[in-house]
Amino acid sequence: MRRGIPSPGKLPRQGPAPGARAPLAGALIALLLACGGCTSLAPRYERPPLPVPNRYPADATPSNQAAAPIDWRDYFVDTDLQAVIAQALAHNRDLRVATQRVQEARAAYGVRAADQLPTIAGGATYARFHAPGGILSSQALTASLYDLTLTQSSWELDFWGRVRSLKEAALEQFLASVAARRAVRLSLIAQVADDFLVLRELDERIALTQQTIASRQASLHIFRRRFEVGAISKLDFTQAEILLQQAQSLLAQLEQSRALAAHALNLLVGSPATLGPSRRSLDDDSILPPRAGLPSDLLENRPDIVAAEHQLRAANADIGAARAAFFPRIALTSSFGAGSTALGDLFSGGSAIWSFVPSLSMPIFDAGRNRSNLALARAREKEAVAQYEKSIQAAFRDVADALAKAHWLSERIRIERDTLASQTERARLAKLRYDSGAAPFLEVLDAQRDMLAAQQQLIQTRRALLESRVALFVALGGDASRATHASIRSGHDSPTNEAPRHDFH
Repeated sequence: MRRGIPSPGKLPRQGPAPGARAPLAGALIALLLACGGCTSLAPRYERPPLPVPNRYPADATPSNQAAAPIDWRDYFVDTDLQAVIAQALAHNRDLRVATQRVQEARAAYGVRAADQLPTIAGGATYARFHAPGGILSSQALTASLYDLTLTQSSWELDFWGRVRSLKEAALEQFLASVAARRAVRLSLIAQVADDFLVLRELDERIALTQQTIASRQASLHIFRRRFEVGAISKLDFTQAEILLQQAQSLLAQLEQSRALAAHALNLLVGSPATLGPSRRSLDDDSILPPRAGLPSDLLENRPDIVAAEHQLRAANADIGAARAAFFPRIALTSSFGAGSTALGDLFSGGSAIWSFVPSLSMPIFDAGRNRSNLALARAREKEAVAQYEKSIQAAFRDVADALAKAHWLSERIRIERDTLASQTERARLAKLRYDSGAAPFLEVLDAQRDMLAAQQQLIQTRRALLESRVALFVALGGDASRATHASIRSGHDSPTNEAPRHDFH
């Protein structure tokens, strides 16, 4: 703020004549209109070509139709699993951290967006002073000064799009953080589903083992009576004890594994999952197999690819800011207010105080700093391209792997069901041979041990098939409840989605 020298009377008139203000206002409006027509020096963004085949491997049974997004509640149809996933989405700490990072990026974007508009501050001052004669006037002077001003701090007229490019880069960083949050959310859903399936697998294996223990305890009781009356040898009785002890040891191992799996699920959920042992077997239809679609669908559906593309766009915008640094910067600083030696005259005629200070700065010698900044921005843009292409290739492999696992696990389940049927028949025949005295009890022991192993293996393979469907769900980019780019940019995102409500035009 600039002040005139006070006098015992009113301050002299500081402003120009009324007719002189019009050219000044016209010049300012012309500058603003010229600035509004500025274009960015950032290169025109073009999405890199797809660095993978346009179809998944033939053994993965690809689909030629686009993959339709599906809500996770429609994909994970088990009601218990839905409840645990919902609980995890509400309480998981990693997801909260990712949400706060979105808020940080949104605030950073707001700072950059504010740079495009002038900053206006208001101030009021009161001063009381005394000066002896001969300094300000021939007589001693005691006076007061009141002033009230509005100050517009240095505002850059963005002719070359430097500020606009920085704002665009901040916006892309924000959108990348939104996609990263969705990736954390999707990963959380998958981890919860996997741990849930492990619990259900262990519950089924524990129930099967408990049934086996009960059956072998009854058999051991019969063998003990036979041994006591001399109908069988002590070796046969000891082998029957071994069968029971092996099943009991397996049960202890399974109970330990279930406790650890429950602890892991509680950590993911963020609160006790309240998911007790279940007597229900694994439901092969509790998780639906999605349609893979085309590799090009990954560009829009996979959150890590979406985040990588936003990082690429941000790097592209940084090039525009680095280019603009080679051109002059024009800034405006101004203030307007009123000043008087009497409070009552503060708003009277002739008390105006104003200043208008345009400035221009142009790089002349910077020891190659601007050139190096431009080279740095271009190198980071090329790095972002490589990261983007790598994300696409990794996503392509994830989908192909998940499809291959689902295909071959289905084949393994068919074979293992046949194997279990054969092992069950073998155990029955071995028992008949032993009862008729045609075979030693060791044959029965081996047959029953192999039958239990086949039962346990079939349960594990069925769980692995369901996990492959979870992996495919993640590899394809997850559920349809994600926020779209258009909704985020236009500010129509709901509070429950990844981005806060804001206008990003």
